[in-house]
Amino acid sequence: MSKYEIYFIRHGKTVFNTFKKMQGWSDTPLTEAGVLVAEKAALALKDIKFDIALSSDTTRAMSTCRIILQQNVNKDKLKQDTIKEFREEFYGYFEGMNSDEAWLMAGQPHDVFSFPEINEKYGLDASKNFMKEADPSHMAENAEEYWARIDKGFEKLDKIAKDGDKILLVSHGTTIQSLADKYKKEDFNTFTGPRNASLSRMVRDNGVNVMETYNEILG
Repeated sequence: MSKYEIYFIRHGKTVFNTFKKMQGWSDTPLTEAGVLVAEKAALALKDIKFDIALSSDTTRAMSTCRIILQQNVNKDKLKQDTIKEFREEFYGYFEGMNSDEAWLMAGQPHDVFSFPEINEKYGLDASKNFMKEADPSHMAENAEEYWARIDKGFEKLDKIAKDGDKILLVSHGTTIQSLADKYKKEDFNTFTGPRNASLSRMVRDNGVNVMETYNEILG
């Protein structure tokens, strides 16, 4: 086991982000604004000597990672790779639906009517469970399924990371928000999701996670 840092970056803004649609395992490309904010993050991180560069296997995450690496001091030593376990939460039937409508359907049986209300009253894990309950196909991930996937991702990182490594990992809004809520060092405001291309830095020390910072705006 070892101690290493993970620089979680949320991908740049996408088409579905622009139109406020549910974007879990479905994928849309970065918008022009999404590219610009990723470029700002790249400049802010350019002097961080990353040892490993990863993203989830979605186009939006891979594109953001590529933009960041183009400016990095270690760009000639790094090979970008994917780690599918750090995808966004899977929303099943609700993929691509208007976000407000989807969360209304998920929360209404529990007398809450939006994602912020669900999060504030019941917590992020409950939001995952409510989504699966409301999904006619029951394919959406509940909290148990979601965290089992994430834990496999950390197991993969443990196999490739060396002591002292700095890992760039481009992931997704609700995933980073969930990690921050579960492993926060202090009382971060995790009722608000991370902004596009923001930084949340985690230390993993012999299998113990601590989110040191959350939703830092870069650039």
